Amino acid sequence: MSQFSKEDITAIDTIRVLAADVVFKSNSGHPGAPMGLAAVAEVLWTRFLNCNPKDSHWFNRDRFVLSNGCALQYILLHLLGYKLSMQDLKDFRQVDSLTPGHPEYHHTDGIEVTTGPLGQGLSNAVGLAIAEAHLKATYNKEGFPLIDNYTYVFTGDGCLMEGVASEAASIAGHQQLGNLIVIYDDNHISIDGDTNVAFTEDVTKRFEAYGWQVLSVNDGNTNLDGIYNAIAEAQKEKSKPTIIKLTTIIGYGSLQQGTHGVHGSPLKKDDIAQLKKALGWNPDETFAVPSVTYDVFGLVGKRGAEKQAQWETLLAEYGKKYPTEYAELTRRIKGELPAGWEQKLPVYKVGDAAIASRKLSENVLSAIHDTLPELFGGSADLTGSNLTRVKNAVDFQPPSTKLGTYAGRYFRYGVREHAMGAIMNGLAAYGGIVPFGGTFLNFVSYASGAVRLSALSGHQVIWVATHDSIGLGEDGPTHQPVETAAALRATPNLAFWRPADGNETSAAYLVALQSKRTPTVLALSRQNLPQLENSTIEHAVKGGYVLHDIADGKEDLSIVSTGSEVPIVLEAVSVLEKEGLKVRVISLPCWEVFDAQPKDYRLSVFRSGAPVLSVEAYSTIGWERYSHEQFGLKAWGASGPYQKVYEKFGLTGPGIAERSKKVVEFYKKKGGEVVSPLLKALDD
Repeated sequence: MSQFSKEDITAIDTIRVLAADVVFKSNSGHPGAPMGLAAVAEVLWTRFLNCNPKDSHWFNRDRFVLSNGCALQYILLHLLGYKLSMQDLKDFRQVDSLTPGHPEYHHTDGIEVTTGPLGQGLSNAVGLAIAEAHLKATYNKEGFPLIDNYTYVFTGDGCLMEGVASEAASIAGHQQLGNLIVIYDDNHISIDGDTNVAFTEDVTKRFEAYGWQVLSVNDGNTNLDGIYNAIAEAQKEKSKPTIIKLTTIIGYGSLQQGTHGVHGSPLKKDDIAQLKKALGWNPDETFAVPSVTYDVFGLVGKRGAEKQAQWETLLAEYGKKYPTEYAELTRRIKGELPAGWEQKLPVYKVGDAAIASRKLSENVLSAIHDTLPELFGGSADLTGSNLTRVKNAVDFQPPSTKLGTYAGRYFRYGVREHAMGAIMNGLAAYGGIVPFGGTFLNFVSYASGAVRLSALSGHQVIWVATHDSIGLGEDGPTHQPVETAAALRATPNLAFWRPADGNETSAAYLVALQSKRTPTVLALSRQNLPQLENSTIEHAVKGGYVLHDIADGKEDLSIVSTGSEVPIVLEAVSVLEKEGLKVRVISLPCWEVFDAQPKDYRLSVFRSGAPVLSVEAYSTIGWERYSHEQFGLKAWGASGPYQKVYEKFGLTGPGIAERSKKVVEFYKKKGGEVVSPLLKALDD
C-alpha cells in the first residue's frame, strides 16, 4: 500500500496551480518546470529534507538547490513557512520584490545559492557537498555526528548541457560524494523545442562514467512511490553521488504539456481554467491554497524544529567533551575570524629581497594557514605556478584513494577553472569555509559565469590569479590578460587587487579575509618586485594611497599605477626629477576598496592642480575615472622575455618618462585649472 494520501495529492496539485497563477500574474516566467516537478518536490520535502523554516540558517540543515531556477522554489518556501508571503508570490518578478526572476542568495529567506544561469546551481551543490564532507571529517567525533546533512539538487537538460556542470560532476564522482543527490528532470524540452535537435547523448552512461550511482524513475508526475524509493536508495549509497533520472512531462496538466510552449511563457487564461477544473478546483479563484496543503508542509517545519533542537543539545554536549573543537567550530559557523590573526601577516621593509607577488601570496598563505583553519584552497592544475599549496598541506581526497583525507584542506580541481569558481561559491555558501582557488589571471575568464555570481551573491571567495600581465613573457598573447582586469573591475561588488609589493599583498589578503560579502581576485606577478618605500599594510588597505609625494604640494604631474608597473613608474620619476619635474606617484591596487573611502581622502590622493597619468600593462579602459591621460596597451601582448616585451610597448622607465613630459607640456599649453579627475557632475 502506498504511504501517500489524498492530502499529498492535494499538496502536489497546489504547487501546479500556484505555478500557473504566479507566472500568469507576472506575465513572465517558466510554469512548465514547476508543474512537471511538483510531485518530486512534494515527496522530497515532506519525506526527506531536514530544514527549519523558522531558522533558515540552522547549520546542519539539508541543502536544496534548484539549479534550473524558477518559481518552484518560491512556492515551496511559502508553503513551508519561510519568510515569504502570498503577496510575495503575487509580486513575482516585480521590482524590489523578494521573488526576483531567479532565486538569489542573501535576498530571499531559504535560498542556498543563486541559480538561473544554467549549470551553476548543480556545480555550487558540489561545493556544498564538499563542505559537508570536509567539516564532518574535521569535527565529528564518535557519538557526535554534528555534520551529516545531504545536498539535494533539481536539474534539467539545460544544466546538463552546460560545460560547467560536466566539470563539476566529474569532480563529484572522483571525490565520491555520497552526500550529493541530484534529481534530473528528464522532460526532453528546452527553449528551442524537443531536445532531440541538440542533446541526444545518454546522460545515464555519462554519469556512470563519472563514477556516479544512476537510478531511474518513470512516470515522474504521478509515481510517488517510485520517487520515494529512488531517493531512499540514493541515501544508502555512501561512496558515490547519485543522479536520479526522473522522466516527467513538462507543464503537466496544461493543454500544452510536453511542449516547449509551456517552458518559458505563461499559460493562457483558458488553459489555467481547464487545469483547475480538471483538478476539481474553482477556476475563478486565484492563488488558492487549501488548508490541508499548509498542514502537509507544516509537518516539515515541525520535524525540522525538533531535529534542530536535538542537534543543539548534541552540540552543547560536544562542547563539554571537546571544548577546543567546539570553540573553533562555533566560531567558524558564526563567520568570525580568530582574534589577532592579522598579526601573522608578513611585513616587509625597503631593502628586503625582490619577490614575485605570487610568491608573496604563498608567504601569506603559509603564515596564516595554521591560524585560519577555515581557509580551504586549491588550484586548477597549476599548483606549482600559483604557489597555492603550503608546506605539509594535506589534500582533500577520498580516504580510499590514499591520496589524502576529507579533512584535508588542499583541493585538486584539475583543469576545470569554471567548476572551481562555481564550487568555491558552494563552499562559501555552506558556511565555515573561506575558499581560495588558483589559476592564471587569463583563465579566470573561463570562469566568468561563476565569478559574476560570486559578486552578485556576496560570496567570500578568493581567486589567486597569477601570471597577471605581459610580465609572464614567453607564453605570449594567448596567456597575457590584456582585457581581463577591465572586465573584473567593471563587475559590481568584486575586489580586484593588483599589489605592487609585499606589504600591498598582505593588505590585499587582510581586506579579502575581512570582507564577508565581497569576492576577491588577486592579480599576482610572475616576475620579482622590489619592496617599495612608503608602502605599508596600513596605507594599502585603503585601496590607494600616495606612494611618493611632493613636499611643497606643487607637483607638475601625478602618475597612478598598479602592480608590477609601480616600480617602473618610480624609475621614470627618477629620470623626470633629474630634469626638474616634480612628480607624485599613486599606487592604486584596488579600485573597489579605494572607491569606498571617504571623499576627502580620495580627493587628497587625486588632488586638483596637476594632470594625472595612469600607467598599467593592460587595456586602459576604465582609467578615465582616475586620470586625465592613460598609457597602457592598445592591442594584444607579445611573446618573448618579459623585459623585452615591456620594452616593445614602451613600458620602461625612459618610455614612461617620455610620455609624462608630453602630458605635462600639453596641459601647460592648454592652460586653465586642472581639476581632480574624481570631481564629476554625477558624483553619486
